[in-house]
Amino acid sequence: MSAQQAVAAVVVLAAGQGTRMRSATPKVLHELGGRSMLGHVLAAAGPLGAGTTLVVVGSGREAVEEHLAAVAPGARAVVQAEQLGSGHAARVALDAVPGLEGPVLVVNGDAPLLRVQTLTALAAAHATAGSVFTVLTAEVEDPTGLGRIVRDERGVPRAIVEESDATDAQRAIREVNAGVYVADAGTLRRVLAGLATDNAQGEQYLTDALAPLVEGGAPVAAVRAEDPADVLGCNDRRELAARRRTLNDRVLDDLMRSGVTVVDPATTWVDVTATVAPDALLEPGVQLRGTTAVAAGAVVGPDTTLVDATVEEGASVVRSHVLGAVVGPGASVGPFSYLRPGTSLAADAKVGAFVETKNARVGEGSKVPHLSYVGDATIGRGANIGAATVFVNYDGVAKHSTTIGDEVRIGSDTMLVAPVTVGDGAYTAAGSVITQDVPPGAMGVARAAQRNVAGWVSRRRPGTAAAEAAAAAESRAGGRPAAAGDEDGSAPGADHEQ
Repeated sequence: MSAQQAVAAVVVLAAGQGTRMRSATPKVLHELGGRSMLGHVLAAAGPLGAGTTLVVVGSGREAVEEHLAAVAPGARAVVQAEQLGSGHAARVALDAVPGLEGPVLVVNGDAPLLRVQTLTALAAAHATAGSVFTVLTAEVEDPTGLGRIVRDERGVPRAIVEESDATDAQRAIREVNAGVYVADAGTLRRVLAGLATDNAQGEQYLTDALAPLVEGGAPVAAVRAEDPADVLGCNDRRELAARRRTLNDRVLDDLMRSGVTVVDPATTWVDVTATVAPDALLEPGVQLRGTTAVAAGAVVGPDTTLVDATVEEGASVVRSHVLGAVVGPGASVGPFSYLRPGTSLAADAKVGAFVETKNARVGEGSKVPHLSYVGDATIGRGANIGAATVFVNYDGVAKHSTTIGDEVRIGSDTMLVAPVTVGDGAYTAAGSVITQDVPPGAMGVARAAQRNVAGWVSRRRPGTAAAEAAAAAESRAGGRPAAAGDEDGSAPGADHEQ
């Protein structure tokens, strides 16, 4: 074991079925704060520098192994074919590394609130005390259902007593077993081999490893966690929600201490994998998920979700959903916009209300103010995309790209049918369907000539409010205007009577 290693190996017990979760998903794969429960445990144990990490799998084995390969490819899955208790699971893990020596951390895979400092303190105390078996404990207000730590008059732990086996006096003890241990590999191997199964479940319990060591006079110890929340497990959906809240409170507390303004912590949710710089402002109703990064001076919210997004200095995102996109310095988004993966806004760009973008690059100072769809597009600097513009990028088989040059003005309600290019300084007329390139400095016009059919309403909609209003207007004007259409006043597509 190197000088940087606090333990030689980490064993994570993750084979249980978790029936109380009532889920097809293995218990340790349920997520909170941007990681699975198993992911949180591995992240807490990682800084201990163990040369070997073993994860005991059983129920939902394939899913757990697949997840493990994604989040901790250096860890090794060890199969517990039959779930015969925590002691049996630890024994299966040690059997997989017969030559292992030194201290081993054994931890449950459903303890998502464990922190690095708690495990580091446990490993350090184990080494300092010269113990062969050290148990992590916590003092809780309500110990119901948890194993009690029984100490002697010197404070040395003597036994871990499950509630079903405890006396009335032992049930009154509020110091409980956390299910986290550091033990000498050789000692643990020997004790686990002798564990009995004379209990209600007929299983081998890791908690039973302490008593024979005490009886044999081996040095053992117990370390109390500073924060009892660290040791809380998660067995059902209610506990999952409670752990999620505790974890989020910790994340927000750290952010606020670092200089981030969180207006309403009760409605703000930030994954442990997200980063927020000092002087950023998070308004109510914000969710920062995945690898999202928010820079100094940025304003996010209210009512905004960012997933794997980047919001750079001084930018703002209001009441919008941003997924895998980059919002550049001083850029603004929203309200009510949806930025999809591949979107990148340059400095001072704007994506306004009710705009959707996908795989779009919007240049410096360019604007897509409202009611538009921009897909598979590159927009130069200083361009303005008029309201209700659609970048028509999909022909039913393949996606095609549109290029908009610098200082371009796209008229409202323009359809840009890709592939098409609008050159620098060009314009398009409102209501145009642009199917051919527009040269730099040109005006692209692609719409049918307007034709007014005089008297159509009075002939086709007599007696309606519209007809009465038209007649009144004509009377005020001193007579009917000259007809401009077919003799019978008909117009193609105008008559929608059934």
